[in-house]
Amino acid sequence: LLWRIAGRFIFFFPGKEVIIANAVIAILTIGGQQLFSFFTFSCPCHVGQNLIYGLAFLGVPALILLIVGYALNNQTWRLVMGKRPHFERVTSSNKLLKYKLVCFVLCSITGRALVAPVTWLAVTLINGSYYSCAMSEYVPVYYYEAAPNVTASERSRILATFPCSQLVPPELTRARDEVILLLRYQSQVAGWLLIAVVVITVFLSYCLAGCFSPLSFLHFRYWSSYVHNEQELFDEATEQHSRLYAMQHVRKFFGFVPGSENVKEIRIPSLREWQAISGLAFLKRVDEEHYDYSLLHDWALKERASGNNSKVSLLLGNTSKSLRCLCAC
Repeated sequence: LLWRIAGRFIFFFPGKEVIIANAVIAILTIGGQQLFSFFTFSCPCHVGQNLIYGLAFLGVPALILLIVGYALNNQTWRLVMGKRPHFERVTSSNKLLKYKLVCFVLCSITGRALVAPVTWLAVTLINGSYYSCAMSEYVPVYYYEAAPNVTASERSRILATFPCSQLVPPELTRARDEVILLLRYQSQVAGWLLIAVVVITVFLSYCLAGCFSPLSFLHFRYWSSYVHNEQELFDEATEQHSRLYAMQHVRKFFGFVPGSENVKEIRIPSLREWQAISGLAFLKRVDEEHYDYSLLHDWALKERASGNNSKVSLLLGNTSKSLRCLCAC
């Protein structure tokens, strides 16, 4: 039962489309990171500011990408906006099933949303510039014989300038190069470890999911294809149904719809009717089961309920004659 319900929400394994989408997201993230670094990143090389600046460039874009990943996933809004009917009986088994399904869908959404931020973090760590800027003033330099006769605060100030080669005194150039190499080494190792952990986690997740799946391989391929086709057909039907339904209300207001051939008459809306459909509107609850979707929808339903079918019609053949009469007056 859990799998039948889950099939209406999301594929258990990513299909080809999902893999291609994730690859495109990763490539765009890499390109964006390179452009971002080239045009905006400039280490302040000042004590106390390097860490904040470097971590901000590491973490804030990743957090933004994570939020965007959640927001752009339709499953997020299905999870947020999904409501249980008030008449549905709630049992302990139903609650357990619901919690399992919510965890299942949430994990899938999170996995998709993490593609861009993890790519960002991995690429920035492999690049090493952000990490070098953030951690330069915390590197122990006793092994490099850099400014041995200065206080700790002065040493931190000198180390903070290491990411900016133009600010480093000539006698500290060698120590500066060694410190930057050390920081880049640490950053790149962290980046590759992050990639390895993510790849292993994803692979193990797919393996465990396959082990616990009640479907065989071919049955799962059929199920995935069915869910994909069902969603496409539903979207097409939604587009056509909403267009036909809106067409009824537009026809009632104007007397015809765009694209009509051999239009014999048109309707002239009154000033009161123009005012009735103008303005801001959201969903308006009509009864326990129905809503008004717009002001035009509300107007059309009220007109239908009141039985007011009076129309001011003009024969198109007489339109030019009427205009000549108006001009003569």
